[in-house]
Amino acid sequence: MQSFLWKTGMKRTIIGLLAMCIALSISDVRCEEEPLRYVDALEFRVINHGWTTDATYSPYTRIPTNLKDSIRQELWDRGMNSAGIGIRFATNSKRIGVRYNLHSNFHMAHMADTGIKGTDLYIWVEDRSAGVQESRSSAGGYWAYVNTNRPTQDSIQSKVYVEHMDGEMHECLIYLPLYDGVNWMEIGVDSDAVLTKPLLDNPRKGMRVVNYGTSIMHGGCASRTGMTATNIMQRELNIEMVNLGVSGEGKLVFPMARAMAAMDDVVAYIIDPVPNCTQMMCDTLTYDFIKIIRAARPDVPIIMVEGPMYPYAKFDSYFRDYLPAKNAAYRKNYARLKAEGDDHLYYVTCEGLTGPDEEGTVDGIHLTDLGFRWYADKLIETLRAAVGNL
Repeated sequence: MQSFLWKTGMKRTIIGLLAMCIALSISDVRCEEEPLRYVDALEFRVINHGWTTDATYSPYTRIPTNLKDSIRQELWDRGMNSAGIGIRFATNSKRIGVRYNLHSNFHMAHMADTGIKGTDLYIWVEDRSAGVQESRSSAGGYWAYVNTNRPTQDSIQSKVYVEHMDGEMHECLIYLPLYDGVNWMEIGVDSDAVLTKPLLDNPRKGMRVVNYGTSIMHGGCASRTGMTATNIMQRELNIEMVNLGVSGEGKLVFPMARAMAAMDDVVAYIIDPVPNCTQMMCDTLTYDFIKIIRAARPDVPIIMVEGPMYPYAKFDSYFRDYLPAKNAAYRKNYARLKAEGDDHLYYVTCEGLTGPDEEGTVDGIHLTDLGFRWYADKLIETLRAAVGNL
């Protein structure tokens, strides 16, 4: 009888434990299925933006509204792309997501949608021994890539980048689309999570590099948003990188030079216009474009970058002659400026600009992630020579 009662009691205990486990499992599933709490991204820190967010058409566009009537429509339209802009925040959420409305839901045949209109999440990692080269880390840690959303055909994109995190506070960074823009963006976290402005000053406030150029500077054709050159440089140098590369429109436009010269907190300018310019434009516009900036910023380093030698130029006799001729006209103006005593002017040649083996492009012109890595490395080397504390 006692054996029977003991067995019966054990059965009841086991059944009770199983019921508790099932209940806990259901509770866990419910917690995981609980909708994220979404907060306007403008509540946090917008980085790599050249002006106050009310000076541009929207907080996520790149050209001041006061230039609209003095520049080409194509330049204005492509300035609506959010290339280089990022959102910095901190959270202890176990899940991190994003939701945003695309400006045009753009698509191109030679660039991945993840780069055109996707977004990347990075999380700050303090441990410098976690497999990242010391020269590519900053401020005692590094930005670890987490995940990318794969854009759909919908105008509103939504992505949960990561789940089951440790519940500790983490510094986070989301890069916006390169060749599209957003009308609004929200950060998604668990309903009871802390979500706040960043606690870590990274990138450092008060230090901006302004990058002016063409579709290459713009980000064509990075596979995802974190891999364009300006974003690579921002993570590794721990300073803001303003991306004013505009596809097809890096034509040494004087109103752009004046706007750049008036920007606050600039520690260097990178000027890379040659691919969008004719030989005559390189010859006749370069000097005055640089002088506009120099007149307002006499001591700020300006880095002039040559146009790359496209791989097919070895076999195409026209481009074999024309590309060096454009660079020669551009460099002639550099020599003229240096002869006038400009001690803060630097020059980057095309040698090795897109890598040693000419495998760094997607179409003979625009860069792959590998090409952007080489391009960024060469610019970082020159920036460190030109600017202290990098």
